[in-house]
Amino acid sequence: MFGKLFGRGGQRPEADAHALAPARRNGVYRLRALGDARVLALVEAAEAGDWEAVKAAAAPFDLGRDHQVLGELADVDGMQDWIGRAVEEDKEHRATALLISGARHIIWGWEARTSDRAVNVTQEQWRVFHERLHIAEEQLLEAAELRPEWVSPWRRLLTSGRGMSLGPAVNETRLDAALRRAPQDLEVHVEWVSHLQPRWSGEPGQALAFARKAFAGAPEGHRLGCVVAMAHIEDWVESESKSCLITPEIQDELLEAAEHSILHPAYERRPGWQEDFNIFAMALSLASERIALPRVFEELRGAYTSWPWKYMAQPEKMYARARRNA
Repeated sequence: MFGKLFGRGGQRPEADAHALAPARRNGVYRLRALGDARVLALVEAAEAGDWEAVKAAAAPFDLGRDHQVLGELADVDGMQDWIGRAVEEDKEHRATALLISGARHIIWGWEARTSDRAVNVTQEQWRVFHERLHIAEEQLLEAAELRPEWVSPWRRLLTSGRGMSLGPAVNETRLDAALRRAPQDLEVHVEWVSHLQPRWSGEPGQALAFARKAFAGAPEGHRLGCVVAMAHIEDWVESESKSCLITPEIQDELLEAAEHSILHPAYERRPGWQEDFNIFAMALSLASERIALPRVFEELRGAYTSWPWKYMAQPEKMYARARRNA
């Protein structure tokens, strides 16, 4: 059954030759390095501060388009201490170093700000936050200038622009720049869904309307279906009612989105595909949907990603509970 449903006789694509062996605990495991040995080598090179090894390990990937791989690098603690040297000294690969450094400085900036409500952030935290985002902005804008075909600088500039409250004119220009380069880029769309939330000065319903319009133009098997699931998750985050997604209309919409995207035979499983499935797993669980949800967890085989479950107080515990209840 699952072979017919997911295509290719149920076999994993060739890229899974690089799959990391999971270390399950009670049937669940945290996905590391996108579940890919090549990504793990890249992360380990960054952790060691070895720029030459980082460049060699990054060769199989296109950091100008692969947001998930770039995200793994951006999460490496301490990389901000040495990546600046690569920016200054490696002229040939300056754009790549700028991109990595800019992405890291955004994460580093948010670490200073924390995820607390704005009213609880101290003046010193705001100062450090903006200082780091300012560096990120300069570096990402230069990377975008050096490599105008790249979409990833523009996606990251949407994040920094939101954090620095640069206003709709600037952020919409950046969105347009990103979508010109990659009209159906999932991460760009998800970033804009976050931008349209009321907590970031958006209006209720804007994000879901944007997500639906984007999904309507996506081909079968395209991961852009995840943007609908994320829009519903964001609505849940904003709502005072934690049962707000439990309606037949939302259940049907999520089922259709899942079947058109991640559950379609044309869906491509690349490094980090489990995050797409986790997005649907959380949305379907919150909606108490019972048709697609078991199929999603079946395919995940216990793989847990912090995004988007980190919106919950005990993310991994909530994933395990949703998996049991599916």
